[in-house]
Amino acid sequence: MLDIHMFSAADKVAGQGVGAVYVELLGLLKKYFPTEFHVAINDYSPSVISHYHTINPTFFASTFTKRRGRKIGYVHFLPNTLDQSLSLPGVARWGLDKYVIQFYKRMDTLVVVNPNFIPQLEAYDIPASKVTYIPNFVSRETFYPETPENKLELRQKYGIKPSDFVVFGAGQVQDRKGVDDFIELAKRNPDVRFIWAGGFSFGMITNGYDHLKAAVANAPANLTFTGIVPREEMVDYYNIANLFLLPSFEELFPMAVLEAFSTETPVMVRQLSLYDGIIAPYALMAPDVAGMNAQLHRLRGDAGLQAHYAALSAKAAATYSEARLARVWRRFYYEQAALR
Repeated sequence: MLDIHMFSAADKVAGQGVGAVYVELLGLLKKYFPTEFHVAINDYSPSVISHYHTINPTFFASTFTKRRGRKIGYVHFLPNTLDQSLSLPGVARWGLDKYVIQFYKRMDTLVVVNPNFIPQLEAYDIPASKVTYIPNFVSRETFYPETPENKLELRQKYGIKPSDFVVFGAGQVQDRKGVDDFIELAKRNPDVRFIWAGGFSFGMITNGYDHLKAAVANAPANLTFTGIVPREEMVDYYNIANLFLLPSFEELFPMAVLEAFSTETPVMVRQLSLYDGIIAPYALMAPDVAGMNAQLHRLRGDAGLQAHYAALSAKAAATYSEARLARVWRRFYYEQAALR
């Protein structure tokens, strides 16, 4: 068996995508390769491969021993992503940015979930030859489309009328996620139900904490902020939605979009170049609130268009399927082991 040691504290903070990616990969390896890979968690004994999911200082210290074998780093964020997520004093921000890049440079290989970030890593003097693109994925056993009958039952469970048009968003409540625009759309469409699942995962250091805390407390009547929802319950919200909307300004490869694709829910995202080639072919896109509002009205008034984007979500789910990515990860780990 190939020995793989995972190093992660991603499951210590609820409601953030890094933890979801980590859980999905562990589930994939257990499901598809139970007799090929021996996976240990935060185990500092000798290993053929050490796969780092988070950048904890104790993990960084462990990279200076040959006991770690081939070191793989998962790139879930870059300095600019952190700067837009966390509100830190200037010196602390500078120190964190430097530390992130130093951590990545300690790796033998980096895995990015979005190919658009390879040139950004090159700008930090990390050669493209050290970087492999492997997209995120979700399990259809966790996120799946319900039958029309079950969707009606779910709507009844959550107090939503069968006739309501529901726009669902998910993610940490922070400026980077475009939550202000989500709130503005709810104000412009009082006859549409808006739901946002997520909370302030990093508390008061969350970027935009003060004004967003007030905005959530004074949300319009047609907008519900659920707080952090257990991952196993998120599938319900995707299935009661007519549209999943992620108005983020900055992402790598959002898990919430993959979860929506997997439930065959139409998806709309902000028009960003980082989505080119990975999300853009399957989703509605708009550059700003006015554009999102226009797309919302267009979709709401056209059942055929809703069916079209539901079909595109199903196509995306097949492209980023667990089974296909299992083969990719298997090949990748064996290639890395051979380079040790």
